[in-house]
Amino acid sequence: MSFKRSSQKGFTLLELLIVIIILGVLATLISGNFLNSLKRGRDTRRKTDLQNIQKALDLYYEDKKTYPLTDDFSFGQPLCETNPQASCGTEKIYMQPLPNDTTEGCSYSYISSDGTSYVMYSMIENDDDRGPGVIQSDDGGYSGTSCGCGVCEYAVSSTNVSL
Repeated sequence: MSFKRSSQKGFTLLELLIVIIILGVLATLISGNFLNSLKRGRDTRRKTDLQNIQKALDLYYEDKKTYPLTDDFSFGQPLCETNPQASCGTEKIYMQPLPNDTTEGCSYSYISSDGTSYVMYSMIENDDDRGPGVIQSDDGGYSGTSCGCGVCEYAVSSTNVSL
């Protein structure tokens, strides 16, 4: 008497577990890189925003021979020929509107006490960023400034200020 073994199709429990573990490890590696790239992207936008504002402020200074004072400068509002920045009307517009940090609770900071110079600050999410203008919070950041949701770690300034 011979017994014929029926052919079974499918995967064993061990094979399924191995595949699930491999997929879990791959998902973890990919999501970590994805989150870091999102942080770097937001930081790049912050830096670009401040550099674009810096160019608009240079044009403003060429025309007026002064920078806007801190109280006359509002992110989210236009940078016009006159201060305060309410409505530009027919005036020259240097930037419409001044960008602000899009991260919830965060903001850029602008300081110009006498109109002869200025400094603008932003926070940075990427802890590995050591580019120009960046001082990480573990190094103290830019003390005495507030960026809303954290320590100000990136700065740009007028050419007569050294950071």
